[in-house]
Amino acid sequence: MSNDAVYASGLLNRALDPATQPPEIRTFLQAEIELLDDIIADGMAVIDVGCGTGRHLAMLRHVLRIGVGVDYEHAYVVEAHRRTGGGRVHFVTADAARLPVRAGFDFATCLTNTWGTMSDKEGVLSEMRRCAPHAGTRLLSVFSDASIPARREWYSRFGHAVVNETPESLLTDGGLRSEHFTETRLRSLVGACTIRPLAGIAYAVTF
Repeated sequence: MSNDAVYASGLLNRALDPATQPPEIRTFLQAEIELLDDIIADGMAVIDVGCGTGRHLAMLRHVLRIGVGVDYEHAYVVEAHRRTGGGRVHFVTADAARLPVRAGFDFATCLTNTWGTMSDKEGVLSEMRRCAPHAGTRLLSVFSDASIPARREWYSRFGHAVVNETPESLLTDGGLRSEHFTETRLRSLVGACTIRPLAGIAYAVTF
């Protein structure tokens, strides 16, 4: 089963249920929110790649000039529209490596290790660069290898026991493949970037 099929089964909603989240994961998710609060300024235009049900843009919608969320799973986009769509925030069903937007943005994000579940990582980076063309205006948050114990527990809690671990990924019995990264590997994939530790189990990568 591909990650596309896994997410179509509703995995994200279970993963975002606080009851499934070990303390380390809850701390990481809060750290992402605090990071966005520090970075996103009033009047910005922001595109969120792999937006899921739109929770980050929902949080930012009162300060944004415009927000666009893109996700390939249509059911999540429908839910994002239901929760926060309209006004200055919009959601689109599309491939993250072929974004259907031509406008420029002040900032582009791909958060919560979404990039670590994507197959065409280079294509996603290229599209983020196209949409937010200035260095330092693109943000990834990705898991480090220190996240492995917490992720094993988290995945098990939402019904995906880990059956294989490699130096770069975890694979669950439900077909979820989620990668983790070292700083060296991130620099080899992203190129010029700034990498900061995030919540002890992740990295914030600006490029």
